[in-house]
Amino acid sequence: MTTTDAQAAALWELGKLVNQLDIQITAHVRERVATIGLTPAQAAALRELTSPMTLSELAGRMICEPSNATVVIDKLESQRLIERRPHPSDRRAKQLSLTPEGAERREKLLEILREGPPLVGLTDQEQSALQDLLQRAISRR
Repeated sequence: MTTTDAQAAALWELGKLVNQLDIQITAHVRERVATIGLTPAQAAALRELTSPMTLSELAGRMICEPSNATVVIDKLESQRLIERRPHPSDRRAKQLSLTPEGAERREKLLEILREGPPLVGLTDQEQSALQDLLQRAISRR
């Protein structure tokens, strides 16, 4: 096996491992958030809504298109978990804010996501190192 073949094989194996981890984390999130009546996309919106922000800002944090975030936000608004308010400095825009019920649901969400995570076999230091390495790999693109 040449060096190039070995590098390609190693990259392939790394990709498989990252994909398997993604599948495990996604399944964990889906299972956990369903217990509090949320979809993974709704959970992502609540998790990322740390302070008032526009739909575009939230979509960026959710890593999705604003049109997809709109569907999620509409559902959360119908559940009275978020509300749209006038933007304080841009009269054309709206800001999304958690309602008191939304803040409670967000706290519950964060609590249940900490229960039995897929990375439970790693120490906090190892999880942090893994996150740093993945972030560096992503940032290089």
